[in-house]
This record gives sequence, C-alpha cells and structure tokens, in this order.
Amino acid sequence: MPDAKMNVVLVNPEIPQNTGNIGRVCVNTDTRLHLVKPFSFSLESSYLKRAGLDYWEHLDLQVHESLDDFFLFAEGQGTFFCFSTRASRNFWDAHIPPGSFLLFGNESSGFPQRIYRDFSEQLLKIPMPGKHARSMNLANAVAVAIYELARRSHANIG
Repeated sequence: MPDAKMNVVLVNPEIPQNTGNIGRVCVNTDTRLHLVKPFSFSLESSYLKRAGLDYWEHLDLQVHESLDDFFLFAEGQGTFFCFSTRASRNFWDAHIPPGSFLLFGNESSGFPQRIYRDFSEQLLKIPMPGKHARSMNLANAVAVAIYELARRSHANIG
C-alpha cells in the first residue's frame, strides 16, 4: 500500500540554496524529499546548510543515484506528477492523491527529454498570469505546490 506522505522529487538540482529552502518546506509540511543525482553541489555545501538551517537534520531525505534508480524505488508507490512550464494542464485542475510524487526539473533546463515524452499526461504547470512571466524560482514553485495540496486536504499545518 502506498505511503500517504507527499513526495517532492528534485531531478538534477543545480542551486544548493534552492534545495536548502525546499528541504525546510518539506520539514515544515512533513513531506519527503528525493534528490536525484547528478546534482551540482555537495550535500555538505555551506550554501545548502545556510538555506536549510537546522531543519536539514530533521528532513526525510532519499538520495537516488540516477533517474532510473528513482523510478525503480518509486514503482507502485504513488502517482507521478511533473511540474513544468512546458505543460498545458494547470496544477489547479489536477487531482493529486496523497502519497504522490511531485517531480521538479532543474533550474536551468527542466527535465531530461524522457520525462516530457514518457509522462506527457502527467505534466502540470503552475499558472503564471503575469505579462512577462516565464518561470518561477524552483523553491517557490515547490512551496506553492505543497501548500496548495495541504490546503486542499485541510491539513493542519499551523
């Protein structure tokens, strides 16, 4: 039976400060964080630690050696939803059950092409009605998604 805990998955993250901030959001919302290698920083990075503060030691963290390793680990454990500016379907319109995996690509190039190809039906975007909007900061996008899902489930986060 799938775990009801939500899962944030960062595929090849590049900026340790974003990952540190995402770790704090995950601790504050009891969300599991998955980091998929390669990522371009060390988990000992001072930038990561500064952004994650003393929350990092409480983080439910899984590190996966590759995207293939992640998919082997997660198979049958929950539904995958991939957040991308390339999606046509709004996140607001999606039913996302507890225990799902929310995948986010890296800051400069998004996902590897296979995600766009293999998960085209699970691609979601966060609406950005701003006239000059292109993308959101990764940590902000994760926070928007996690807190909206908590709001929907009426979770007590405060």
